[in-house]
Amino acid sequence: MAEQLLKTKRQRKESTNDVLIKFKNISKKYPHSDELAVHNINLDIEEGDLFVLVGPSGCGKSTLLRMIAGFEKPTSGRIYLGDQDITDLPPHKRPINMMFQSYALFPHMNVWNNVAFGLKQEKIPHDEITQRVHEALEMVNMSSFAKRMPDQLSGGQKQRVALARSIVKRPKVLLLDEPLGALDRKIREQTQVELIKIQCLLNITFIMVTHDQEEAMTLADCMAVMNKGKVLQVGTAEDIYETPNSRFVAEFVDSINLFNGRIVEKNAKKQLVGISVDETDDIIYFKTKEDYPIGKKISLGLRPEEVEIDVSKTPDDENEVVGTIIDYGFLGQKIVYHVELRNGKNIHVTIPTSSKMKNPDFKMGKKVYVSWFYDDGVLLQK
Repeated sequence: MAEQLLKTKRQRKESTNDVLIKFKNISKKYPHSDELAVHNINLDIEEGDLFVLVGPSGCGKSTLLRMIAGFEKPTSGRIYLGDQDITDLPPHKRPINMMFQSYALFPHMNVWNNVAFGLKQEKIPHDEITQRVHEALEMVNMSSFAKRMPDQLSGGQKQRVALARSIVKRPKVLLLDEPLGALDRKIREQTQVELIKIQCLLNITFIMVTHDQEEAMTLADCMAVMNKGKVLQVGTAEDIYETPNSRFVAEFVDSINLFNGRIVEKNAKKQLVGISVDETDDIIYFKTKEDYPIGKKISLGLRPEEVEIDVSKTPDDENEVVGTIIDYGFLGQKIVYHVELRNGKNIHVTIPTSSKMKNPDFKMGKKVYVSWFYDDGVLLQK
């Protein structure tokens, strides 16, 4: 079921590129603060996307979300919903709903009445309320809990009720502020699948805030990485993971090995540049079509899974450095090795657990050769 929904969603996504939410030169400065909480953001969010804003605490992502909802007003710039300027529109007049991290369920109402509350406020006919509440509770697998009170529910169940209450009004946009932050890992992973399924079924644009990089990459059709009030990069999870545009993005989205240095060689015929690495005194090579000048300071970023480890030397067409295994961590299907290079720099190498079984010599204190191909990794200039 989930696979079919995701396939349908991808097909639908390929057929539309309509922008639903547009930020135009949006900035936000709070009173008594010397810094901008949000700095001159221009951002388009397409209709039908599950769009994720991700970044460290205090980067401005929740402020951006609250401005879409109308709970905060930008200091400058405009926000559009389709062709409509909603910058000055009050929250209750926006076809937007928000699910808060705290869930904010009414403690004196049972599950059914919590979900029905917004529809009753709008004076929807009783029969329609009954049908829509039933459908919403079915969608989040909470129909059998309709008569329970919030204090009789687990954290995961409260989260589902809050989601049902958010979708029952059928908004054009659903905003989710750290919706899974209070759940344990197993429940959180299950709920991620449920969110994707519900978003596929309803075809509502979801805009979600999280500081959890793995969660963002799991859920997002498109994501924006933020820091210090700015959007640094927008793209799919694959784009941002494989081709980060800065050192911050590269390091934030997942573990990465960084080799800092300067370009000392160029071979235009082979499209190679040689980088003298500060930490190791090695020269490593990278294949690129860019014409970098000799002497340019640069960093090579390598994901741990792009690096190979062996007890013998590698072919001549690969970069290779020598090191010693100083630690390792078993993570089920993979093992992460911490390798200390000869000048003290540590790098991480990830291999499948099955490879360890074939290489029992990967032990603490073992001298190893660490290698990667010339076109692995990404060059980062800032």
